[in-house]
Amino acid sequence: MTAKQRKVLIRIIICAIALAVLFFIPFGESTVGQIIKFVLYLAVYLLIGYDILKKAFKGIRNRQVFDENFLMAIATIGAFALAIYSKSGDYVEAIAVMLFYQIGELFQSYAVGRSRRSISELMDIRPDEAFIEQDGELVSVDPDDVPTGSVIVVRVGDKIPIDGRIISGSTTLNTCALTGESMPREAGPGDEVISGCINLTSLVKIETTKEFGESTVSKILELVENSSSNKSRSENFISRFARIYTPVVCIVALVLAIIPPIVNGLILHAGYNFDTWIYRALTFLVISCPCALVISIPLTFFAGIGGASRAGVLVKGSNYLEALSKVDSIVMDKTGTLTKGSFTVTKIESPVMDRNEFLRLAAISEWTSTHPIAICLREAYAEAVGQNTAGSSGTSPDNADTLQGADDITEIGGFGVMARAEGKEILLGNKKLMEKYAIPYTEAETAGSQIHMAVDGNYAGYAIVEDVLKDTSALAVNELRKLRINDITILTGDSDRAADIIAKELGISDVHSQLLPEDKVRKVEELIEKDDHGTLAFVGDGINDAPVLSRADVGIAMGALGSDAAIEAADIVLMDDDPLGICRAIRISRKCMRIVYENIWFALGVKLICLILGAVGIANMWLAIFADVGVMIIAVLNAIRAYRGKYER
Repeated sequence: MTAKQRKVLIRIIICAIALAVLFFIPFGESTVGQIIKFVLYLAVYLLIGYDILKKAFKGIRNRQVFDENFLMAIATIGAFALAIYSKSGDYVEAIAVMLFYQIGELFQSYAVGRSRRSISELMDIRPDEAFIEQDGELVSVDPDDVPTGSVIVVRVGDKIPIDGRIISGSTTLNTCALTGESMPREAGPGDEVISGCINLTSLVKIETTKEFGESTVSKILELVENSSSNKSRSENFISRFARIYTPVVCIVALVLAIIPPIVNGLILHAGYNFDTWIYRALTFLVISCPCALVISIPLTFFAGIGGASRAGVLVKGSNYLEALSKVDSIVMDKTGTLTKGSFTVTKIESPVMDRNEFLRLAAISEWTSTHPIAICLREAYAEAVGQNTAGSSGTSPDNADTLQGADDITEIGGFGVMARAEGKEILLGNKKLMEKYAIPYTEAETAGSQIHMAVDGNYAGYAIVEDVLKDTSALAVNELRKLRINDITILTGDSDRAADIIAKELGISDVHSQLLPEDKVRKVEELIEKDDHGTLAFVGDGINDAPVLSRADVGIAMGALGSDAAIEAADIVLMDDDPLGICRAIRISRKCMRIVYENIWFALGVKLICLILGAVGIANMWLAIFADVGVMIIAVLNAIRAYRGKYER
């Protein structure tokens, strides 16, 4: 509990005790006794409500009159005035309204604070320092000051400060804060590691591959911090609703206080009874306060985003969470999304060079690429010659003298690469690359992806690389169908044969292969324009998926291994690269929206009933307190459910 919350709690306790004491004091019927009674009750009222009155007057001064503070101020001051006018001396109702309202506000503040703290603790992954070795000693430096390519030392118990690759030591990593995965992950030399993981078992040395500002931990924190700026349609509706609703109920309350007594007096000759109708109008105002909606709906989305983060799903804004709940069709990339993206070279055919020379030229051509096939070719060459050349950076410490990257590398999206090395021009990619440069090629009748090579315009052969499905891909497709998402499509730049094999294993009939990035965008646009289309989500991980991630209604990126461009373009990021994360994200979004609608209908339903009862004189101030504070507390409790939940992994 914060200092501010403690002060409010102390005021509530003092006010409650003072009310109990004043209730038993016999003030008598004398004028002096009644004045003393008024002053004491007024002091208690000001003690519990001075901040609400201050906010109400500030709102009036800033021409933002119609909010819950204004309603509370008018209702309670009116109740005081009625007690004076009727000479009843009953000031308890006015103070009770303010007291219970403050209790509700305190409860809401505590609930929001607790939710924020839970998320802050969950996302407390930003390392404060990095360690580098100088003259045999570890020196602490600011992670912002560590350039790419530096070697940092991560001790047992420390967080990894910057993304990189282990070059020395083997350890076990706790990735829970990033992916939500409770099981530790083993990592050793050559393995890529991301910032925010905790080193559990032994000291390791890591070569950084990114600057601190571009590391995973910084990206995650930026996404979470900015998520509240993208409001959902439901939140915007509630804000617009409150701006219209509040002045309307104020006008209705004014009419209720004036018109019925005038009609009674002038037309029905039954007496004006202004005090009765003013009391009803004040009760009407207390009941009508929209704070249950204004508070609980944003809190539900905030809790939903926090719950998603806890489950390894980063949502960039509540508008994307709402859109995800309406998804009825899923389009997925293949490589790295449904498959492991860790290819194996199974065959090499070349009429002009041996296997090792083919792999060497492929490795230097793909030296800077982070594409899974590029990594596969570098690893195959490293295995062939017994060296470590699989790194994704420009150099590798174990083989810098024996193998250097090409002098000039141009990546051709959707085709492959063109490289210049050792005085040769090397083309490496799919058959479209060969067709683009009018080079005759040999097409193999085999499973897997076929990577063609041409040297100085002459065909030099091909390599076959094969990928396998992720362990959870088939289960994820089945779970999506259980979620009533039967429209599932695969879009891939891979060959027809490779795509068809994967689609058949997953039981997906709608598959489109050999697509360039612009082809994927066009295909998604065709699906979006279908008459029966609802909301479409695209799931991808590569740099070539960035355009289509931006074009889809909801873009979902694989975050652990996905490219920075894909993560930047996506609306939702899965931190564990698990296809089942798609199902988790949809379940979380649907639960969140279910709670939002529960709160909307519950709050409006109770208030409508109580407003009618208050207008006809059946409801008094005590029922008004329940309709306002009670409904708000129930709605807030319901909203917190969006953070809690067992999201199956």
